[in-house]
Amino acid sequence: MAKSSIRMSAEERRESVVRAALIEFARGGYHGTSTEAIARRVGVSQPYLFRLFPGKQAIFAAAAERCVEDTWRVFDEASAGLSGEEAADAMSAAYMSLVEDRDQLMMQMQLYVSVSAAREAGEEGVGETARRLWESLFDRVRIRIGGDMRDATRFFAYGMLINTMVALGYPPEHRMWSGFDECEEPE
Repeated sequence: MAKSSIRMSAEERRESVVRAALIEFARGGYHGTSTEAIARRVGVSQPYLFRLFPGKQAIFAAAAERCVEDTWRVFDEASAGLSGEEAADAMSAAYMSLVEDRDQLMMQMQLYVSVSAAREAGEEGVGETARRLWESLFDRVRIRIGGDMRDATRFFAYGMLINTMVALGYPPEHRMWSGFDECEEPE
């Protein structure tokens, strides 16, 4: 019996590269991740990788976009039909389960910290991508919770604190988390 092989389309292969890149960049950052490692994870040659994407910045941009879009998808589904504080609460609760995915969390963190190193290396596209994605997510959340800049800023400030605490490995029962329940909105 002849052995059959399943061939992927270029679009399916691009998708597998984006998934692999998200994991690799999450673990090594922009400068600490080689395109060779991404190609190896996908099971393709490095030259084939560059037929799918024009360069490392494009691969990083696609992985970063996937990370941010996954975050928005979780927010959008959790807050569908809600607005204001109800929407913010629903998105916050959903975010806690999202950041349990270590690769998702670390890709977010790498997206932010890669900007300055890339700038020093003359790779401004990394920063442009990060700022564009951040603004897009910020604006979508701001609109969902009612359009107020201060409320959106507060939402993201808590989110960044959550990122830090999860990245540092504080378990949910640790005393550092207790302040979230006790926080009151300023008048």
